[in-house]
Amino acid sequence: MSGLEINELLQQMRSMASMAENKMPAEAGAAASGTDFAQLLKESVDKVNQTQQTATELATSFELGDPSVNLSEVMVALQKASVSFQAMTQVRNNLVSAYKEVMNMQV
Repeated sequence: MSGLEINELLQQMRSMASMAENKMPAEAGAAASGTDFAQLLKESVDKVNQTQQTATELATSFELGDPSVNLSEVMVALQKASVSFQAMTQVRNNLVSAYKEVMNMQV
């Protein structure tokens, strides 16, 4: 189960990277691609937030002694939240770097 979740997360990250590198269909206009990227970025941030909230809820349930939650499930959820947050941080860093490069270009 955890391997499947990790593979899904990696697939989503690859999809985001592909979209960020403008590998969108040629028929999509510039305005549409900007909107799509913004929507994709918002959805990604929301997914990271949801992953972190789920991990926190599982950890809290485990700490309170919920018998339906086991330690391995909590650890996988926490690692998944950590990896997704790190990936989002890297995306943010790359966007800031690209922005700085564009702002330093001479017109």
